This record gives sequence, C-alpha cells and structure tokens, in this order.
Amino acid sequence: MSDSKASRDHILLEGMTFYAYHGANPEEKELGQRFVVDLQVELDLGPPGRSDNLADTVSYTGLYHAVRAVVEGERFNLLEAVAEAIAQRVLASFPPVSAVLARVAKVSPPIKGAILGKVAVEVYRQRDG
Repeated sequence: MSDSKASRDHILLEGMTFYAYHGANPEEKELGQRFVVDLQVELDLGPPGRSDNLADTVSYTGLYHAVRAVVEGERFNLLEAVAEAIAQRVLASFPPVSAVLARVAKVSPPIKGAILGKVAVEVYRQRDG
C-alpha cells in the first residue's frame, strides 16, 4: 500500500459469493462452481466522514455490481484473469479509488485427491499517476 493518507482509508466488501463458469477444465466451464470475492478499495474517506453524504464516497452497491458484472458476466480460464478484470473495472468505474485489492477464491477446487477448502489469488493495482 502506498504512503499517502488516502491509502490508510479503505472500503471493504468481503465474502461476495457468485456462481460462475471460470476454469481451465471443460467441466468447470460446463457445470460452473462457486467463487468468493473480497474487495478492498483505497480512497480518502475524510470528506464523506465529515459530510455524511453518499455523493462524497463510493457506493458499496456500485462496487458490488461492478464485481458481479465481471464474475457472472464474463468467462475466464484463470482466477488471475478474473481478479485482474475486477481490479481494472473498479479503477475505470470509480475515479475516487486510488488502488484496489481483489481476492478471488475458488471454493472446493477440482484437484484430484486433494481435500482443500479453497484456492485464491489476490491482485493489487494502483491508479497510474
């Protein structure tokens, strides 16, 4: 995380669960599976903290819908690509956001012989400039 004041402020959306069709295996593309997404966005929350006005911040609902549009509306082979698409969508759609951390987990991944709760990737992207 950067050293600016804004980087100490975050909006978090945790445990967003979606059913989607991402994966490299044909079964994953056909049958689909659950994905859990955690999102952390950096922005200066001082102005909305003082004004108590939604117009001064980023809407949680808007963030949720941006994530949902990527996870349920597109198809990717890799979790890395899902996370990258989420990060890029958030940065493009919400100008106050200076950086985003997107964690995408595949619940009960299809790894033969493995007992594994989930696998996940996490990407952190900052706005240029």
